Amino acid sequence: MRWLMRSKIHNATVTEANLAYVGSITIDEDLLDLVGLWPGERVLVVSNTSGARLETYVIAGERGSGAMCMNGAAAHLISTGEQIIVMGFELADKPLIQKVILVNERNRFIRWLAEEPSTIT
Repeated sequence: MRWLMRSKIHNATVTEANLAYVGSITIDEDLLDLVGLWPGERVLVVSNTSGARLETYVIAGERGSGAMCMNGAAAHLISTGEQIIVMGFELADKPLIQKVILVNERNRFIRWLAEEPSTIT
């Protein structure tokens, strides 16, 4: 068994950093659907801006909002305006079909970075 990257949102922009919120990262539900992340799922968040890395869990944000909000203690490490990568992993005994997307500065889907999952047979 190996830990493999299954889901990735690349070059997202943090829209809010809220120290008063109780933990997690809030992500637009449209983006969650595209890459197959679930609310409550553990994710690795990496800042392209500062180099900070942290693990947290997902909260579904308003669909179509572009939300990418660092909440609680994570807001000390990654701030509003930083560019981040969000990755989900799976323990598997064989290679996985990865769902990897690129988003623009407003966190809107641009294109698949891995082959679009629906085209893989």
